[in-house]
Amino acid sequence: MSRARYPLPTDLVALIAHDGRVYPNEAKTWDRMGTANGGPHPLGTALEQWLSFATGKHTWVSVRGATIRGLVSARRRAKRTAWEVDCLINADEDRSVAHSLLERMAAGTAKEGAERIFLRLAAESPMVEIARSVGFFAYTHETLYRSDEPAPTPDPGLPFRSASKADAFGIYQLYSAVTPANVRAIEGATFREWQAAREPWGGNPSDLVLEEEGIITGWLRLLRGNESRFSMLIHPQRRDAEAFLETVLARLKGSRPVLCLAPSRGDSLSRLLRRLAFSPVENYVMMAKRTARLAQELAAETVRTAVTVS
Repeated sequence: MSRARYPLPTDLVALIAHDGRVYPNEAKTWDRMGTANGGPHPLGTALEQWLSFATGKHTWVSVRGATIRGLVSARRRAKRTAWEVDCLINADEDRSVAHSLLERMAAGTAKEGAERIFLRLAAESPMVEIARSVGFFAYTHETLYRSDEPAPTPDPGLPFRSASKADAFGIYQLYSAVTPANVRAIEGATFREWQAAREPWGGNPSDLVLEEEGIITGWLRLLRGNESRFSMLIHPQRRDAEAFLETVLARLKGSRPVLCLAPSRGDSLSRLLRRLAFSPVENYVMMAKRTARLAQELAAETVRTAVTVS
């Protein structure tokens, strides 16, 4: 008989050393994308990668006797109402192990205030179907692009400035103008939801905005590091997407490699990335689950605001 519980410090070693194998993390968070999975010693690599967060109170393990069968860990995004799965390790062929862990995680994070839980998986991961069985649903697909030798580009001179806190709503309006309705419904149906669901980047990214007549029509986020990365939003009325990407590469000059996570729907950004020496690395499916806590709050709100019509 197996059971899910909070982990002990010794559990991680048992998990990654079982049968001499190092089990991969199926959960793909943006701040950890692109990091090397290999190394001179698999056990040491796995310890370094997971030990920092796999012993926290928001981690659950599945055990059968002394055997660790799986592990799941979740963390907050920008605010306590939005969480993401940052570790999902399945060391057993029994699908019920991952199913049970995800159920326990969802219940535990809901008690901590979670209204939405996000999970990014490789598009071909067997965890996709298991996550669906727990109530997660796919709402968008993404492709990770990487360039080890970004094309040298001059700065086109667009008048970007550093973003301030006062720009947050303007950036949200830009996000709303750019993002498909089905994605907005999950990530940012309201300004509050959008703020809560913003993904961790790690480090200290720089935010730049392009403002025209009081309206923000462009946004860039850049992060230099061992794997530099960027994200961008461009208003649909602008026709100079290539200049935006040239601005990014000029400001990240000398960085190798450079990563960008783009929608898989074949938009102009994907085409531009390929043109400027970026190659697709892997495809992902982004999933989400609304918790019972949110459903209860919505039901209560509906009752409070009900109006009888005669």
